[in-house]
Amino acid sequence: MELPVDDAEASTDVSLKTQILRFVISGVISGILDFGLTTILQFGFGLPPVVSKAVGFICGTTCAYIINRRWTFRASPSAARFIAVALLYCCTFFVNVGIYTWLAHVWEHTFLNSLIAYVIAQGTATVINFVVQRTVIFRVT
Repeated sequence: MELPVDDAEASTDVSLKTQILRFVISGVISGILDFGLTTILQFGFGLPPVVSKAVGFICGTTCAYIINRRWTFRASPSAARFIAVALLYCCTFFVNVGIYTWLAHVWEHTFLNSLIAYVIAQGTATVINFVVQRTVIFRVT
């Protein structure tokens, strides 16, 4: 699999299975960026969990949007689509950061607990993102 260099419209020849696989690969790449920044800011620089996670989320989701638009859903650039994704990411931002921050306050402040909180928060946001992007924003007609 390789990233396409064109901006073809959403492709009908990409199966649900392929889209899910590509979405997961995109998510892993973006997740490494998100969790890496969150961890560095929280444990390396001592920033509060909510600030650390917010910065990580913004950088990770920006990366995810770029990869998913071009590769997972093969969609052309569109201002309406960008706005729709921005609104979706705004909603999942509050879900993701909210869950992570809540768990950071409930659990002892350790790296392992932060990792578990990250997985729970990111997993919830990822499911929401895929369903809305596939069925609404990058819907193949």
